[in-house]
Amino acid sequence: MKLHIRLAVAGLLLAVQGMAGAATPATVPDTIEQRVAACIACHGREGATTNAGYFPRLAGKPAGYLFNQLVSFRDGRRFNSDMAYMVQHLSDAYLREMAEYFAGLQLPYPPISPTSDATPEQLQRGRQLVREGDAARGIPACVQCHGAALTGVQPAIPGLLGLPRLYVSSQLGAWLTSERHALPPDCMADVGRRMSTADINAVASWLAVQPMPADTKPAASPPAPLPVTCGGMPK
Repeated sequence: MKLHIRLAVAGLLLAVQGMAGAATPATVPDTIEQRVAACIACHGREGATTNAGYFPRLAGKPAGYLFNQLVSFRDGRRFNSDMAYMVQHLSDAYLREMAEYFAGLQLPYPPISPTSDATPEQLQRGRQLVREGDAARGIPACVQCHGAALTGVQPAIPGLLGLPRLYVSSQLGAWLTSERHALPPDCMADVGRRMSTADINAVASWLAVQPMPADTKPAASPPAPLPVTCGGMPK
């Protein structure tokens, strides 16, 4: 066989071998971390979103709260087209595994910007509603349910600090307009409907500029009996 033919044949064999090697799929580890990787596209890597975005932080939230939200997206109590699509066929067991994974992540919070475009009057109103509530209108203080440090309460009440202002205001607004629902009795729907748009903006603005406490973990239990009955919390 002539030299140039032998070289051509050898080149063809190498090309075929290379194609065969390229066609071999890479081995992907079957871990919960790998399976929830799609979540980081919106919520940030490992669920630790920044305060400047819209999507809420997942890392360190109570597992019961995260599980309840995933079930609500799946079952239609909460609506977001991307979330509904991702969880529509997932079982309770799988959703609980996802919730426990993110709840177990203890990651540092991003720095909180101390500046706000809210007026001093708005910030004062926000602080009042969060710390004291408005008894005349039947609005309990946020700290009565979400913990004195506002970092949440086990097993199913979320923290309110370290969240984007836009996210907090939009979710409070969704309670006000009945676009968001929870397991009955839906305590936040009752509270949300008593708040005005000005109240919601004040609360979201004040929360967004509060520094994180040294201990960011959810409290083990409420400091006192909850002022309202919530379906997501055990009696």
